[in-house]
Amino acid sequence: MQQLVLASGNAGKLREFREILAPQGFELIAQGELGIPDPDETGLSFIENALLKARHASQLSGLPALADDSGLCVDALGGAPGLYSARYAGAHGNHSANIAKLLCELDGRVDDARTAFFISVIALIRHPLDPAPLIAEGRWQGRILDAPRGSGGFGYDPVFLDPASGCSAAELEPAHKHRISHRGRALAALLSELQA
Repeated sequence: MQQLVLASGNAGKLREFREILAPQGFELIAQGELGIPDPDETGLSFIENALLKARHASQLSGLPALADDSGLCVDALGGAPGLYSARYAGAHGNHSANIAKLLCELDGRVDDARTAFFISVIALIRHPLDPAPLIAEGRWQGRILDAPRGSGGFGYDPVFLDPASGCSAAELEPAHKHRISHRGRALAALLSELQA
């Protein structure tokens, strides 16, 4: 098993990464298990923040690091919440408050004006000064529902409609979600790069 430190304190992300990467021979150690705090996310893009987080975790752990920076971008809101998805309503990681704010912002908008996409950018570095990190991106197009549906997943999953299945991301079985989600697509692209 190849050990990697996952530069995230998000339990939902850690679970998804482990489910997808463990069968591929990777053992993920959450940075919190090593006492590594989150760095300030000062980047202006998902790529910059993913690299910042990966370098920080690798520096403090001495291990190769994997970082994901992801978010929800709503077309009618100019791409918001975007980089600020986890703290859209103020407090970091308050999913219900973030969803409430998003639904309030979109109140009264018809379905065609509720298009959105999830994006995930993953950075894998071998060491903190790695000049050639592997970068992979995945996107998942969908629409924001009027109200939450389902009990699975995390974050904005209950209000994100997958148009192909007609289900919210929170209603999908985990294995199905991993195949079609932004994070699943980014990890598939990353694994492809590793195999090449």
